Amino acid sequence: MDHSGGVGTLVLTGDDVAALMGPEDFRQAVGEAFRRHGTGQAAAPALLGFHVEGGGFHIKVGRYEGERGDYFVAKTNANFPANPALRGLPTVQGAIQVFDVRSGAVLAVMDSIHVTTQRTAAATAVAAAHLANPGTRMATIVGCGTQGRAHLRALSASLPLEEVFLWDEDPAASRRMAQDLALEGAPTVRTADDLPDAVRRSDVLVTCTPSKRFVIDPDWVSPGTFVAGVGVDSEDKRELPPGLLAGSRVVVDVLEQCARIGDLHHALDAGAMGCEDVHGELGEVVAGRKPGRTAQAEVFVFDSTGMALQDAAAAVTILERARATGRGLPVRLCGA
Repeated sequence: MDHSGGVGTLVLTGDDVAALMGPEDFRQAVGEAFRRHGTGQAAAPALLGFHVEGGGFHIKVGRYEGERGDYFVAKTNANFPANPALRGLPTVQGAIQVFDVRSGAVLAVMDSIHVTTQRTAAATAVAAAHLANPGTRMATIVGCGTQGRAHLRALSASLPLEEVFLWDEDPAASRRMAQDLALEGAPTVRTADDLPDAVRRSDVLVTCTPSKRFVIDPDWVSPGTFVAGVGVDSEDKRELPPGLLAGSRVVVDVLEQCARIGDLHHALDAGAMGCEDVHGELGEVVAGRKPGRTAQAEVFVFDSTGMALQDAAAAVTILERARATGRGLPVRLCGA
């Protein structure tokens, strides 16, 4: 077991986190987190949301066993969509704390922004590996902020994409993202002047916006499409309309959570479907307890609200690698 042993608490910055975990590392960690969730090997995660004027706070907690210990992980994220324009600050800010389960020692405090971005994109990549058609070539990403960029990179690494359309309410954001990512090579990246047409032509659709209105029409989605709704993580946000979910096979990250704060909860409130109509949780699919795609024409919707075990798996890996490599700043939080 891994205890504090007098070492104190390791403080890890965003740069430390990025140096210790690459996109493929996140994909592997997140995939394993979903597998454990699907088999019941990991305790059920928990979520608390707290709204304030202009934004809100989310606290996600989970227990996760690493290679060198058993840990309790808590992530507190602040989400203030107006921050970039009003204050020059990121939309999402926060910190992750890692505790030793046996002693309660605070082992690490680390920046959460890179973890949140990368683990969210990794979850979509894991879902796409099971739910997208093998011949996927074209994708549309709605929302060209930090998550949009991370998703394009994650999906490009896991699917044989040849062309990606970008759309944002702010056309300048989609142009900037297209210009920046064009330098990274394949796939071809271009802005979408006609969003319905781009969606109809795509095998994969990802929405990662802070929208409070539905951004997609079900009629735009072609047979065989894999749709990932990523931006909805509170009751007042909306991306995918109830009709789209009702007409698709729906896979969620955490059923109870999505029924409370995901696009699923809007479909439930509208009476378009019930929880019994959900195909399953992603962990069940990853663990082989529920089938993934079985027919080319199936439309799959992945309702992603963010599972605490994703954060826990990543944070535990980061802590253990930091200790092995000497990365981070050890401090004492208490004077005793």
